[in-house]
Amino acid sequence: MDVAFTVNGEARRVDAAESTSLLEALRNHLGLMGTRYGCGQEQCGCCMVLVDGQPAYACTRELGTVADRQVMTVEGLGTPAKLHPLQRAFLDEQAGQCGYCLSGILISAKALLDRNPNPSRADVIAALDKHLCRCGAHQRILRAVERAAAALRAQETMTGRPA
Repeated sequence: MDVAFTVNGEARRVDAAESTSLLEALRNHLGLMGTRYGCGQEQCGCCMVLVDGQPAYACTRELGTVADRQVMTVEGLGTPAKLHPLQRAFLDEQAGQCGYCLSGILISAKALLDRNPNPSRADVIAALDKHLCRCGAHQRILRAVERAAAALRAQETMTGRPA
């Protein structure tokens, strides 16, 4: 089966069964390695992507469910030359240790900031509650999301448009 969808703003096609996991399609068919396999049971958040702007677990999501939809992976956030404010804030706060969980956390943080540019600490905690970080970087992760939110608001104030 040929499934067509948009990934990180680019039209893509994957020749695989509709029941193939989105995670497998992204990694094995499209070479997008940023989305990670953690538990395979929606318990850790390592595989989080955005589907039409909403966080979704790629490990259990079937490829057929994203036909003709928009998918964003961590590779779609920014580039090494032009980091997304979330990526910059995570680096500045040293918010990762091993980094395995960060791709999913960054995606959920983006979804939060897209819908709420001025989240409270409780909002950030709630948005990241689905994610498991075994390194104990939780406080730095929370600070990084708050820092990114402030940077995005400042950028919008300066340019008059959302980042």
